[in-house]
Amino acid sequence: MPFDLTTAWALILAFAVFVYVVLDGFDLGIGILYPFFPSKRDRDLMMNSVAPVWDGNETWLVLGGGGLLAAFPLAYAIILPALYPPIIAMLLALVFRGVAFEFRWRAVRPRTKRYWDAAFIGGSILASFAQGIALGALLQGIEVEGRAYAGGWWDWLTPFSLLCGLAVVSGYALLGACWLTMKTEGLFQSRVRGLARGFALATVACIGAVSLATPFLDAGYFDRWFSWPQILWVSPVPVLVAALMLGLWVSLRATGRDALPFLLALALFGLCFLGLGISMWPYIIPTSVTLAEAAAPYESQLFMFWGAAVLVPVILGYTAYAYWVFRGKLDPDEGYH
Repeated sequence: MPFDLTTAWALILAFAVFVYVVLDGFDLGIGILYPFFPSKRDRDLMMNSVAPVWDGNETWLVLGGGGLLAAFPLAYAIILPALYPPIIAMLLALVFRGVAFEFRWRAVRPRTKRYWDAAFIGGSILASFAQGIALGALLQGIEVEGRAYAGGWWDWLTPFSLLCGLAVVSGYALLGACWLTMKTEGLFQSRVRGLARGFALATVACIGAVSLATPFLDAGYFDRWFSWPQILWVSPVPVLVAALMLGLWVSLRATGRDALPFLLALALFGLCFLGLGISMWPYIIPTSVTLAEAAAPYESQLFMFWGAAVLVPVILGYTAYAYWVFRGKLDPDEGYH
């Protein structure tokens, strides 16, 4: 092969999933934070902060899922049957959330609007929780026999997967609070900063719990993090996570640099994603199927690679343009809708 297309596709999919997590993560976080702001004015302000960009964020979820099917069809055929319940729950929650996002603006009666707000909250929390459960179930390993899933319907439901679900909900709430810190000001921003500090503590506790549990899921994970000399290469990751959490905490207590907490939260997610990659590599289904074993034929990967080389920059371009157009602080008296 002129170059390793399998690795290239793994990086493309990892990039798509990461961009989805950080972009759709903060607007799912808005829904998670909704119960803390019961007034209509506050909720309208929160909704307006993501209204111009929220639906475009989910483009990356489609890219990740479609890319997995095209580039690693064996992994797609095994992962989906293993994770049908959380994946179906996530998709239904995203549907309810998306419908509620638009219908709440058209609701005339206050009681009807409360129903749509409840759907928005429930859809946001359930989608986030289901994503975390799916991640935890994948990380703990999927039972494979030959080229097919050999486990049961409830194998995804374990204490570790539930812990990962809580971690994702907490992390998304942190992203949402940091986003609102960047987009708002005044008393509302002060309240959001307080919530962000609380969810920052919850997130670091969840990160610590997941990080401590992961090496004991499989001997390969343990060796990758604690054996010599690998420990020299991976030890900077937890140190950088601790440094970012300290910086995030300080930035949330300071004023005047409102974008910094959001940027630090994104960097924190990036390091967590890097740690996940270190644990899983070179497997796409730990510890049963490697990337090479699950990969599509070289010719198929090459054909799709040139398509991705055009498509990914286009998606990045219009996404960046949308965020640029709607940059800056929100005016509570001027709504998007």
